[in-house]
Amino acid sequence: QVQLVESGGGLVQPGGSLRLSCAASGSIFRINDMGWYRQAPGKQRELVARITRGGTTNYADSVKGRFTISRDNAKNTVYLQMDGLKPEDTAVYYCNAVDGAWEDIAWGQGTQVTVSS
Repeated sequence: QVQLVESGGGLVQPGGSLRLSCAASGSIFRINDMGWYRQAPGKQRELVARITRGGTTNYADSVKGRFTISRDNAKNTVYLQMDGLKPEDTAVYYCNAVDGAWEDIAWGQGTQVTVSS
């Protein structure tokens, strides 16, 4: 099994920054790509960003230029640097890991990000 634990969420003012971390443990060898999703009240869970083992990234249009995903394979950790935060970024953010066949391995417990004055 794989376990994912997120940290770094919190309350921030518009225009502020947060850095989310997701630490993986367990059957690390199964992990291929990792990503961040978010879900706001009344909305579907959506992909925010993802990154391959080799470092190729993909972002939702809504966060391009503001968010940066990265990973440290040696530490089994993926990060999401969020800059220029907007109220519409408010959501629970979830870390995700998939195997080489793009099948879900695990989801994190979620960390709340609230952007408000």
